[in-house]
Amino acid sequence: MKTMLAIISNALCRMTGRNALLIGLSEYVTLTSPSPPASAQTQRQPPKPPPVSTRAAQLVSGQTTDQPVGPGARVVVSRSFADFTPQATFDIKKCDLHRLEEGPPLKAELTRDQGLQYYRTMQTVRRMELKADQLYKQKIIRGFCHLYDGQEACAAGIEASINPTDHLITAYRAHGYTYTRGVSIKEILAELTGRKGGVAKGKGGSMHMYAPHFYGGNGIVGAQVPLGAGIALACQYQGNNQLCVTLYGDGAANQGQLFESFNMAALWKLPCIFICENNKYGMGTSVERASASIDYYKRGDFIPGIRVDGMDVLCVREATKFAADHCRSGKGPIVMELQTYRYHGHSMSDPGVSYRTREEIQEVRTKSDPISMLKERMLSNNMASVEEFKEIDVDIRKQVEEAAQFATSDPEPPLEDLCNHIFYNNPPLEVRGTNPWSKLKSVS
Repeated sequence: MKTMLAIISNALCRMTGRNALLIGLSEYVTLTSPSPPASAQTQRQPPKPPPVSTRAAQLVSGQTTDQPVGPGARVVVSRSFADFTPQATFDIKKCDLHRLEEGPPLKAELTRDQGLQYYRTMQTVRRMELKADQLYKQKIIRGFCHLYDGQEACAAGIEASINPTDHLITAYRAHGYTYTRGVSIKEILAELTGRKGGVAKGKGGSMHMYAPHFYGGNGIVGAQVPLGAGIALACQYQGNNQLCVTLYGDGAANQGQLFESFNMAALWKLPCIFICENNKYGMGTSVERASASIDYYKRGDFIPGIRVDGMDVLCVREATKFAADHCRSGKGPIVMELQTYRYHGHSMSDPGVSYRTREEIQEVRTKSDPISMLKERMLSNNMASVEEFKEIDVDIRKQVEEAAQFATSDPEPPLEDLCNHIFYNNPPLEVRGTNPWSKLKSVS
């Protein structure tokens, strides 16, 4: 009898130790203890894992691992791809309309893959801008630097609804659009630090970054708007079914050149989407103090307009799709106002809290943050797991750190490159004053 009790006691101890180990893994697995089958003595090998590179993807890979670790115990992966909702429809905020009978839809469909892509894009822009903030405070980035954090839904939503062959031009708060237009984090940060590996070879800085079909940020307030209208004229002239997205801020909305551009674009029915990113403050002045009318979507007067929730990536996406269809159908330009918010000051020289309170900024972060809103939507509709978002965050942080390392170790451009790349190619004829090494002659 004593021998039998000792055998049972030893077996229970072994079972307890194994179960404790499994319970410690309860974040990823669930423990089930059915009756021991007759074939419990034969140990099955787990199926081959899918060809993925991340731990989070392995945990939701759709594979079930049945590997007995003892009599009556087996491990089952708690989540699989089949457990997630592949697609969901969300209610979005109604847009205010001007000179339009119908506007963008009130519902937006989102697939799981799209949601994860939008999350990655916005989180990458956020982390990249926070790293730029850190490098500026370390005096590694010098000069002008206007950060985009808080406004990520605008860039991600616009890019999700236009074609890569469409054109985009914006103001000096341009880092987010530089990334969505296809430039790497490494090239953006290296440009900010003035290094040879930057997207403009270290000679453009924060305001002047370019990519195919992307015409950079412009340092002169509102100057990009007539340029965008000109790009739209080229699209119309070439008949390529392309359009130009022309962005400006609320601070530029009172510029006379905007209204001249509006007038010409309306007369010629140019395929141009004029977008005002209304982040509530032009430098340190609130929109209420700067503009007699803060309905920027109506500023085109004779041009149709829409006012959009710029903190909701789905709302921005649907509104931009609507605007793009409007332009491509030959109806001419359209004006969009994206109501958004910037967390940093106007530039790095502006602390951003002398004309607004910290409580105001925190309230926007708590209630309307574009990244948190998308994440909560997906989690509440079972479209992704917390572990997946954590894995994406870790990966983005790693990429940004590697890019920052490159941006601080890459050499600066040599002095002999100072006057290079002024022209795309050699000028076809001699123009007085364009050759930096020629001596000017007075002609009487």
